[in-house]
Amino acid sequence: MNKSMKKSLFLAALVLISAGCFAQKNASLKSAKRYMLAETPDFTAARAAIDEALASEQTAEVYYWAGMVGYHELTQENYNQMMGKGVNQQKAGLAVEESYKYWLKADELAMIPTLDKKGREIVDTKTRGNISKKMLEYYKNQELVKYGIYLNEQKDFEGAYNAFKMHVDIPDLAMMQDPKLQKEMPRDTTYTQYKYYAAIFAVQSELHDEAIALLNELKDGDYEAISVNQFLYQEYVALKDTAHFVATLQDAIIRFPQESWFLQNLINYYIFSGQEQTAVEYLATAIEREPNVAQYHHIKGNLDENLGNYDDALKDFDEALRCDPTLADAMAGKGRVYYNQAVKLNEAAAMISDNKAYKKALEEMNEVFRKSLPFFEEAHTMAPDDRQYMQVLKGLYYRFHMDDKYNEISEKLSNL
Repeated sequence: MNKSMKKSLFLAALVLISAGCFAQKNASLKSAKRYMLAETPDFTAARAAIDEALASEQTAEVYYWAGMVGYHELTQENYNQMMGKGVNQQKAGLAVEESYKYWLKADELAMIPTLDKKGREIVDTKTRGNISKKMLEYYKNQELVKYGIYLNEQKDFEGAYNAFKMHVDIPDLAMMQDPKLQKEMPRDTTYTQYKYYAAIFAVQSELHDEAIALLNELKDGDYEAISVNQFLYQEYVALKDTAHFVATLQDAIIRFPQESWFLQNLINYYIFSGQEQTAVEYLATAIEREPNVAQYHHIKGNLDENLGNYDDALKDFDEALRCDPTLADAMAGKGRVYYNQAVKLNEAAAMISDNKAYKKALEEMNEVFRKSLPFFEEAHTMAPDDRQYMQVLKGLYYRFHMDDKYNEISEKLSNL
């Protein structure tokens, strides 16, 4: 046999092999259609046939029909419900998700240019059109929303997130950008509501990055704006993303001046991160907005004291007591301002070598300690079981040789 004849036979064999694969794919695809479209559908057999077809050739057409298996199974479940037979929501939902994913792949393949008989590049707009109609049907019938609600009831929050996210993604799919299709998918309140639910399910599933992405899309809108920004702050906290959670709080205190939650969390951050002066500045804002909240004045008094602003601290505690005359901590705060100043005078006195000057310094110190005493006594009256106030009073009574009161407070402490 000459070389030319061998080559011809080899090429003929390749053609036969190719034709055989094509025929097998067509046979499997036909079987899948027959099973799914039968009067009594067999979706298990249809899926097996589709798997065989995909194993032979992964084309837009085969993936489209792979999605149609789930579509027809969903149709069957909806028919059962209409006929009063009940619906298997899990089966229906899985069918929707399956077809959705197959159709995304089908559209991807349909948009890969191929050459026609004249050598021109073309794309499969027919398949894309068929898929987009089915996607619109899913969207308008809220099939994925139904499944997400079912999964939420089953406490499968990650599954619920996936279902709602797939639903709200439909209007943004490349295949859905035709203006006629867009008119049928308005970004209305319902759309925003479903995006919000997707974000909450992501939060519940600890899918922090996914939750943050959705919440950022919603944060400047009007739907549940306060809770959206609160969740966004908490997600950044979970990721220890300080820069973003601080920025979120700073934006929110401007946008929602009536909502003290944001300002309080920002103040707490600055306090616990050692940025006390900044905390004082934001407390001033909080007081300006809500001047009669005793705790704001009390906390500001503590911070002013730490910063050495003793006169301001005393004014802060007075304002706290104006707002709440029963606030024992504010009364004790006034005593503490004098007490701690006296402690510092005592430390300074220890450094004095001249005996006369030393005695004078001690007198000044004791005078300041005496100023603190009535405030701690009043705080003890307000909160008679507070051990801390009693400990301070015990020390002061000892210092000033107030034996009766010293013995009384010592007995109270031992009985606590």
